[in-house]
Amino acid sequence: MTVVTNWHLITSEYPPRVGGVSDYSQLVAEGLVKAGDDVHVWCPPLPHVAVSNGVHIHPELGRMTGKDLRSVGRLLDRFASPRRLLVQWVPHGFGCRSMNLAFCIWIRRRARRGDQIDVMVHEPYLAFWDGSLRQTAAAAVHRLMTIVLASAASRIWVAIPMWERRWRPYALGRGVAFEWLPIPSTLSVPTADGVRAVREQYARAGTQIVGHLGTYGPAVVELLREALPALLSASPSTVALLLGQGGEALRARLAADHPRLAARVLATGSLPHKDLARYVACCDLLLQPYPDGVSTRRTSAMAGLALGVPIVTTTGHLTEPLWAETGAVVLVDVKNPETMAQEASRLLADVSARRQLSARGREMYERQFHLRHTIAALRRAALEPAACVSQF
Repeated sequence: MTVVTNWHLITSEYPPRVGGVSDYSQLVAEGLVKAGDDVHVWCPPLPHVAVSNGVHIHPELGRMTGKDLRSVGRLLDRFASPRRLLVQWVPHGFGCRSMNLAFCIWIRRRARRGDQIDVMVHEPYLAFWDGSLRQTAAAAVHRLMTIVLASAASRIWVAIPMWERRWRPYALGRGVAFEWLPIPSTLSVPTADGVRAVREQYARAGTQIVGHLGTYGPAVVELLREALPALLSASPSTVALLLGQGGEALRARLAADHPRLAARVLATGSLPHKDLARYVACCDLLLQPYPDGVSTRRTSAMAGLALGVPIVTTTGHLTEPLWAETGAVVLVDVKNPETMAQEASRLLADVSARRQLSARGREMYERQFHLRHTIAALRRAALEPAACVSQF
């Protein structure tokens, strides 16, 4: 007999709101529904009614003030126990300028009322002394929030293993279960005709496309400003396709710095999520530098792996060993953008090497990161005995 779990997913964003946590929350919610569970999503107000696909959506969190949370608590109490709350945790997502300690206390109170709490850690907390005094104050509050959430949780899921090492000290010796739950790709597999149509739009016969998918933060932009001109100069039949919001600004900077390359740098701007997969899949190669290194929380890397697009990326302090062990991507040191350009140029000239890299990447994704693994892990854990909740 199939056991149905009643999930209450607490998230700071949900479609049609745009964001990585939004996309992930929808994937997990709909995946649990398809597996046979009953899923309710609690989120802030939405601009219009979302497509539910079997998920019960409650845009009741408001601004996540004490009043809002008490109201949501009364609504939750209408559901039969046991209620399982799955909190999608990013410190900056829950209002109060990322210092909503009241939200964390509310979660702990829900635990003491008998709710089972799972916390999915997408981001741990801000670093100390890594910005303004206000940011350092926020970093201190984040750690207090971490302590409170860890005291409430039956299980803590982490997007990358490093987050366990950062969170575990704040469990204060409590034997709460930690488990790694890698982030899957949020893109669907596009049709061949759809991919072909996009490729015809951006590439002439014989032209190769090197893509970058991201949000174009300052550190990534600086790496691309060095790597892309070197790559385009070494590979005359290549165009660069900058995917996502922020790509237009980088294109303008590259065109100003390198006028002769301007016609070969293209930018799409923000794309509807349903279309993005076609643009990623049309690329011969993705160039994905990350200042802290590629890791399994990077949905842009997961998109390339899932769609079989070869990736050249960077290694850093957050990079897990599996990236080198599997050979699923080409890794270069983040401090060497010229080497990144050289590796990309080498792959563009070697069809066989690209095919092998594509196959290894797709195989690793299917084996470890596909959404079905996420859903199976969550449903398995829901059937295990719950940990006790600290009473401090």
